[in-house]
Amino acid sequence: MSEENKDAAKPAEKQRLISEADLTKYKTAGDITNDVMKKLIELAVEGAKVLDICVEGDKLIEEATAGVFNKAVKGVKVQKGSAFPTCVSVNNCVSHFSPLASDPLSSQTLAKGDVVKIHTGAHIDGFASIAAETIVVGASVADPITGPRANALKAAWTAAEAAMRLIKVGNKNWAVTDAIDKVAKAFDCKPIEGMLSCQQTQNVIDGKKRIIQNPSTQQRSDTETVTFAEDEVYGIDVLISTHEDGKSRVEDQRTSVYQKEGAVTYQLKMKNSRAVFSEVQKKAGAFPFTVRVLEDEKRARLGLQEAVQHGLIKPYDTVYAPANAFVAAFHFTIALLPSGPLMLTHPPIWYKPELVRTEKELEDEELKELLAKPVKESKKNKKKAEGAA
Repeated sequence: MSEENKDAAKPAEKQRLISEADLTKYKTAGDITNDVMKKLIELAVEGAKVLDICVEGDKLIEEATAGVFNKAVKGVKVQKGSAFPTCVSVNNCVSHFSPLASDPLSSQTLAKGDVVKIHTGAHIDGFASIAAETIVVGASVADPITGPRANALKAAWTAAEAAMRLIKVGNKNWAVTDAIDKVAKAFDCKPIEGMLSCQQTQNVIDGKKRIIQNPSTQQRSDTETVTFAEDEVYGIDVLISTHEDGKSRVEDQRTSVYQKEGAVTYQLKMKNSRAVFSEVQKKAGAFPFTVRVLEDEKRARLGLQEAVQHGLIKPYDTVYAPANAFVAAFHFTIALLPSGPLMLTHPPIWYKPELVRTEKELEDEELKELLAKPVKESKKNKKKAEGAA
């Protein structure tokens, strides 16, 4: 056989969806997010102002991303910065609380026993790594978390651990939904209804492949069944409430977090709206942003109204569980590589089992077996399992 025919007979190499260069950007963004998260957790102490933590988080992300990938590629500067503005949502606030100095709740401070969810993320060239963690202010091994707070926190972390092990090539999204539901139930809690976790690609954090938590009958019907595949990246958001139905609602607190909608085209009529939309495109690109990054808050609020009304920009509403509930959350970013799953963000930083004292325990043997496995199985263990099967 000629050399030419030998080459033709070789199987074609599979085209990778994530190049090594892309993966390096994901990892760099993940390292930045993890480092910033550590610093924010240190700041989240009794008496700390929520607004100050949010402002500091955004500043740290911008400073860290400014220090990497500064060489232009083919004359084009690499875009980088925040992939999700820093949000600090306390107790029954589910998510997206990132106040402005002018907001009525801008003076909110943290108190001992507060259940605090910190959410932030970075991107390099549109490749985003996002994380969220939950801490309880003032908790320690000597003074551990108990009661409903402990149930919510342990349920959220245990559910996140189960999700990490179920986000693997060949599995389906409903396996994750069902596992989160079972874990929450074991701790007398409920996943927040309708919350989504999404596939990510360059400049997209809300892709078409999705995992839904605690869906209503209609939401379950509307959610497509998807199979996880090699070289996909997912941002997994686990939110657990101590309230019996897991429902949340929008309250009076107006949001400051928005995101440009890529597929919608509309010619804005107002000059101010066009100027604000142009500023959003320049400063945030495809990623969520807070009004704090825009030059003039009052002008920005007015300009955003028309853009939101016509679907060019979507708001991330600040949502709440009922007043007596506690909500815990963990968000991690994971890549499904040929070698196995890779955690791009690495929760938990603060959470440790000895900080939590709860009488509830997970009894489901299948889930306990799942949780006993590593997120990424070694080739040796994988071959053993396949042989046993």
